[in-house]
Amino acid sequence: MSKPTPAEQVTQHIAKMTPQVAQTMQAIREVILETSPQIGEHIKWNSPAFYYTGEIKAFDAKEYKRDLVVYNLRKNGIIMLVFPTGATINDTTGILEGNYTDGRRIVTVTDITDLQNKKQALQTVIKQWLDLIEK
Repeated sequence: MSKPTPAEQVTQHIAKMTPQVAQTMQAIREVILETSPQIGEHIKWNSPAFYYTGEIKAFDAKEYKRDLVVYNLRKNGIIMLVFPTGATINDTTGILEGNYTDGRRIVTVTDITDLQNKKQALQTVIKQWLDLIEK
């Protein structure tokens, strides 16, 4: 029996959630992946995570330059999308929250309706992040 692919692992992880949370997580996943064909997915830090799959200039792994966003599921079913290097994004949408000293920024998604309201802004900041990658 072969090991599941990274995408299959994400699917399995989402399937373990309550139906409402799983629906929101899947919808977020689709929004992120449809933003660019250069975004891949896997499980990292025990959660679905998305990263840049293309060529990139050499960097220190602790800089997380390939890591785009990782889910952080709150006990109340709210999903925080953590952008490890979000502070580098010139967020013209105002969607990124927080001012963490380690450079993280957050987008909070409460449910499908909230995601629909934030979809365009979320895709805009993802594209802005992709533009910053040193190739």
